[in-house]
Amino acid sequence: MDPSNETISITRTQSKEYKNKRDTFIDVAVPSYQLELPHDFPLERAPWDDASSEQTKVPTSSTDELSIESNNVEKRGDTASDAVGDFPQGLQLAMIVLAVILSFFLVSLDMTIVATAIPRITDEFHGIADVSWYSSVFFMTTAGFQSTWGKAYKYFPLKTTFLASITVFELGSLLCGAAPTSLALIIGRAITGIGGAGIGSGCYTIIGFSADPKKRPLFTGLVGASYGIASALGPLLGGLLSDKASWRWCFYINLPIGAISILAIVRFFKSPAAANPQAASWMEKIVQMDPLGSSLMMSAVVSLILALQKGGQTDSWGSPKVIGLLVSAGVLMVLFAVWESFQGERAMIVPRLFRRRVIFFSFMFLALFAGGYYTLIYILPLYFQAIDGTSPIESGVRNLPLIIAVSIASILSGSLVSSTGFAAPLMPIGAATATVAAGLLFTLDIGTEPIKWVMYQVLAGIGFGIAIQVPMIISQSSIDLSDLASITALMMFSQTTGAAVLVSAAQAAFGNVLLQEAQMTAPDIKPEALIMTGVGSLRQVFRPDQLAGILVAYMRGLKITFAIVIGAVVLAFSMSTYVPWKRLGHGSKKEVAAEEV
Repeated sequence: MDPSNETISITRTQSKEYKNKRDTFIDVAVPSYQLELPHDFPLERAPWDDASSEQTKVPTSSTDELSIESNNVEKRGDTASDAVGDFPQGLQLAMIVLAVILSFFLVSLDMTIVATAIPRITDEFHGIADVSWYSSVFFMTTAGFQSTWGKAYKYFPLKTTFLASITVFELGSLLCGAAPTSLALIIGRAITGIGGAGIGSGCYTIIGFSADPKKRPLFTGLVGASYGIASALGPLLGGLLSDKASWRWCFYINLPIGAISILAIVRFFKSPAAANPQAASWMEKIVQMDPLGSSLMMSAVVSLILALQKGGQTDSWGSPKVIGLLVSAGVLMVLFAVWESFQGERAMIVPRLFRRRVIFFSFMFLALFAGGYYTLIYILPLYFQAIDGTSPIESGVRNLPLIIAVSIASILSGSLVSSTGFAAPLMPIGAATATVAAGLLFTLDIGTEPIKWVMYQVLAGIGFGIAIQVPMIISQSSIDLSDLASITALMMFSQTTGAAVLVSAAQAAFGNVLLQEAQMTAPDIKPEALIMTGVGSLRQVFRPDQLAGILVAYMRGLKITFAIVIGAVVLAFSMSTYVPWKRLGHGSKKEVAAEEV
């Protein structure tokens, strides 16, 4: 060996000192290899180092040798997409992905399966007064517990926490299926939403730790496809079960599917070292869950939904009760924002992450886009059953164009991102397509030709399928691996909160317009009678001469909900224009700091 050179052992401690310039040092076990370099051999500067700074040289002292993979020091990225590690392969990976897809399928299915079952539920419980709660309470608790589960995945074992979330979801489903009253059903839906929050965060977190970064968008696309398929298949399956068995089987069906997911995770998934829970006392873990933040947010959403439910229907908008609820919602949201700003890393919405331009606008886009999508999912079965007089199963069949389009578009979108590395351009493309589709759906009326609602749904499915999973892909690729659970929970919080608020707003707007218009189109019908009649019973309860006016009122109410969808996707398009068009995983530390909003 040349005497001018000497063997240099790069120590783990020294590597950490060098890597401190990065956000997180990722400790990865790799084959041991002794590196020999000239004494003055320079390491390549990190991309965020100042151009004028001196080249960083390898230290010459050593105590604890760092294993390396090659003859060159490997640079480790500062984002989750650059993480290095051993990932499951073959059957193990396939079974993990299957379990994740089935679990996420259940949550997505539960978000929409009641859409076509609601008419049967309202028939059994005698009225539509609680209709908005059957859907919104699920979204509300899912949103409210996203951060709690996100922190749980950080401070408790990943595998155990994920299994616990599925168990809670299953218990809620059992209660829904056995519910003797409307209130019991609402409570069951709330519990199911709590479990669903953990499943949603856990699915993306497990994919993040199980999939090679280069293949992660493809697997995320598959999860997105299951989301699209389940959410669109929900009305069809809900109608089938309601017609052929009972609406209660819309919830019992979750039990065997959830059991399969549990068995697959128990058998095949092993939590990686990078997912080891952070050490903390029990008190610190509880504080990290941010229970006060969750309570403030939940209280604000409940107040808002109650105001939307009562305003213009059971109480006037100017009544003290409705005004008090709206004021309470506003005050609670302000308190929530102030509290979160003081919480820092403990917050439901971590300020450090939320200030990132790409995260902030992805969050806003997803809230609006998902809200518009779920509103559409709930509107269409109502249109088919109320206006066209179809059965629940037939209205579900009429949703097939949307199901197929969303599924194909989601898979193609994930594949495209995997092959090109670019995801952001799909957001404005999807939002623009969805806007056109929503505008066309607004033109639906009594007696509209089938070819129109088929093609309009196909276009809507393409638009929503292209872009709805993109914010999650972009967000996960732009953060530290240590923030993976937090960013996943944040995006799921965005999706479910947007859905809860917009679906409730749309249903409230529909109810208000329906009652107002019915006074003119069906003046001999008492508003109470209309509210207490289930959608599936309209043609049995009212005479043909009364029904004509009622359907006109229903159609005008539906149009206002389509208008809400248009507004949501237009705003989503505007949010997408602020998301930087960068290849996934690229961007220096200086660029990250400079992009804060």
